[in-house]
Amino acid sequence: MYPWKRDSKSWQNSPINRRSILIALGCLAISTTLFSCNNPQNNSQQQNNSSSSTTAPNTNDVSASSNSSGANQKVVRVDRVKQLSAIAVLEKWGILEKRLKPLGYKVEWTEFAAGPQELEAINAGGLDIAFTAESPLIFSQAAGIPLVYLAATSSDGQAISLLVPTNSNFKSVKDLKGKKVAFQKASIGHYLLVRALEKAGMKLNDVQSVFLAPPDANVAFNQGRVDGWFIWEPFVTRNVQNKVGRVLVDGSNGLRDTSNFISSSRKFYEENPQVIKILLEELQKAEIWSKNHPQEIAKLLAPVTKLDPPTLEKMHSKYDFTLIPITNEVIQKQQQVADLWYRLGLIPKKVNVKEDFLTPEQYSEITPKDVLARK
Repeated sequence: MYPWKRDSKSWQNSPINRRSILIALGCLAISTTLFSCNNPQNNSQQQNNSSSSTTAPNTNDVSASSNSSGANQKVVRVDRVKQLSAIAVLEKWGILEKRLKPLGYKVEWTEFAAGPQELEAINAGGLDIAFTAESPLIFSQAAGIPLVYLAATSSDGQAISLLVPTNSNFKSVKDLKGKKVAFQKASIGHYLLVRALEKAGMKLNDVQSVFLAPPDANVAFNQGRVDGWFIWEPFVTRNVQNKVGRVLVDGSNGLRDTSNFISSSRKFYEENPQVIKILLEELQKAEIWSKNHPQEIAKLLAPVTKLDPPTLEKMHSKYDFTLIPITNEVIQKQQQVADLWYRLGLIPKKVNVKEDFLTPEQYSEITPKDVLARK
């Protein structure tokens, strides 16, 4: 058992060419973004333990191998996610480090403002494993960045919301016509704004799009410089608790129809399949533990999210904590999103998303068996 470890702006809405996509994706602002815990032999036992238990799981399944010297260690750079997520659990427990050390790897956790910045970092060689929503990957593919989809996770639509000022008189999305709405360009906020507007019979150009990374958007929203902000947790809850904003609409009830994804460069995948396999194994365990231990994950991640444990417990129901298999349906949905961005003129060319997915045989080699069984 292991002890717990304590621990830019663009105001325009014009069509984008390849160069401007790379510029938009290249804002490496540092801030918050967007998953195992038990030894498989201990899973059922631990899930039956008292819900007050906060002991990290055993990792006796680590491959027997001599530890590599620091000078010979290879580095795996993983995106740090400051959300109520299983990947944040993995970082706090340090289990990934313990699994990879015998293979000669060390893990470095790096932090980015949002998905587009993560993927530009992968392109620049500054990150190996990213956790993003659907749209950043499509914009990156349109910009020629060589990426590969490694796995998918649940959509967690309720955790992404359109905030409006607490004292505003906005009652529906239609009330935002002509108003300034902030969001990270090429993000899930961007996509859900389009979806929400279409559902209200409106188009993206019916609002003034304000492209801001989350930290900058947070400042603008708090200062009253924008009328709405499509953003994810924990920004939503922080602003609601501070009585700065209220939720006008969120991604639940079918508004969000896509998955989150884990991705890397194709080069990293080809050179490190065993690392990816171990990452997904541990992530799957963390997803299961996180789903079944709302009190424990709340206590664990309170310092990470800057929210108190009772608030995080209430937020727990917004997340499904599920690693899902890559299926034809997942790929087809991603293609629909790509076609939407092309139709709106926001990517410069039509993209075939399948080019960035692996083959079923390749997925079977890296995906946990219990995840594959859900196909």
